[in-house]
Amino acid sequence: MASADRLAEVADADAPIIEMRGIKKSFGQVVALDGVDLTLEEGEVLALVGDNGSGKSTLIKTLVGVHQPDAGTISIRGEERTITSPKVAREYGISTVYQDLALVDTLSVAANMFLGRTPTKRVGIVRQVDWAQMNERAEEILRTRLNIEVDTTKEVEFLSGGERQAIAIGRALVTDPDIVIMDEPMSALSTDSKSKVRELVRSLNDEGITVLLISHSLDEVFSLTDRVTVLDNGRLVGTVETDRVSKDDIVQMIVAGEMPAGADG
Repeated sequence: MASADRLAEVADADAPIIEMRGIKKSFGQVVALDGVDLTLEEGEVLALVGDNGSGKSTLIKTLVGVHQPDAGTISIRGEERTITSPKVAREYGISTVYQDLALVDTLSVAANMFLGRTPTKRVGIVRQVDWAQMNERAEEILRTRLNIEVDTTKEVEFLSGGERQAIAIGRALVTDPDIVIMDEPMSALSTDSKSKVRELVRSLNDEGITVLLISHSLDEVFSLTDRVTVLDNGRLVGTVETDRVSKDDIVQMIVAGEMPAGADG
């Protein structure tokens, strides 16, 4: 479904592009999310931060349909939706780039980008992979949209960390998303690769794509984001505008689990 078609179906173009309200999720006796709210405004870059075990991954997996909430609602542009799987999330314009990237080293760049969505053509009575179309579309996404020059026929095992991250982002763009969720995109990258990934995030946002960035790096958060949402032990500490707080304020929110004095959401 094209982006314009998705947006035409929803109720309120002025509402937040994503609004999660009162999300609760438990695994047995473990409360992973305890009434968490999250609002994502169209066109922004929002950071989601917190210590390990704070609930970040569970919240994101609930948003994209990996987990179903025990309570709470998810709305897209003001209309409540039930997201039952990552496939349904993609149909609503939400793509995710996970920390492990989920790339297959022995496959080419193009094959990784179109994994599970391989274009085919009919040859006689059978359908075969349309390698020419796949490589052309992969190159268009990487070169035109992400400004990355990579041989799309090359196996990904030979790429740098920054290039691999670019391929994972490129794969997310195949479905023409409105929202891209990025889980620790600069984890374990070299300085040069981190710089390239920052450029990629800015490129996405310049296209009008809304970005939800999960990160432990406050340098990353302060260089890229408009707002920061902090979780602590499965609950929402608060959301603040990045340019109205300091790194120390965010550390206080993460460590103490409370809003800094005078911080505005």
